[in-house]
Amino acid sequence: MKLTHLDENDRPKMVDVSEKNQTTRVAVASGIIEMSQDAYDAIVTQKTKKGPVIQTAVIAAIMGVKKTSELIPMCHPLNLSGINCDVEELGNLPGFKLTVTAKLTGQTGVEMEALTGVSIGLLTIYDMVKAIDKAMVIRNIQLEKKSGGKSGDFKR
Repeated sequence: MKLTHLDENDRPKMVDVSEKNQTTRVAVASGIIEMSQDAYDAIVTQKTKKGPVIQTAVIAAIMGVKKTSELIPMCHPLNLSGINCDVEELGNLPGFKLTVTAKLTGQTGVEMEALTGVSIGLLTIYDMVKAIDKAMVIRNIQLEKKSGGKSGDFKR
C-alpha cells in the first residue's frame, strides 16, 4: 500500500485534493481524562484557581480544531462549517469524557481536526488542575465515526 503523503521519490508532500468532489464531511472524536477525586470535585464545583475549567476546555477544543493545519504538517487548512463539543462528567471514574464533532463541505475529511480538538481540550483540563493532581491520565483519544468522502462512513 502506497502512502498518500509521500511522492514518487518517497519525499513528504501534502495530498492534492483538487480533483476530489466536495461532499459534506463530519467526524466525531472522543477522549477521557481520569483524575483524583479532589481534582474532579474542584472542577465540578468550579473551585479551581484558574477559572471555569470545562468552559475553557471547550473553547480550547474549538481552537484546536481550527488550528489543526498549523500543528499537523500534512493537514490542509479547512473552511469548517461547524464545531461542537460535549463534556460528560464521569463521576465513578472520576474524570471527564470530551467529544468533539467537526463538520464541513469540502474535498478532504475532518478526522484530524476532531482528534486534535479532543487532544487540546483534554490537555487544557490537565493544565488547569495540575496543581491539584499531576497524576491525571489522558486516554482513549479515538475517532468514533466519520461520514462523507470517497472512503465512505466509519463507525467504531
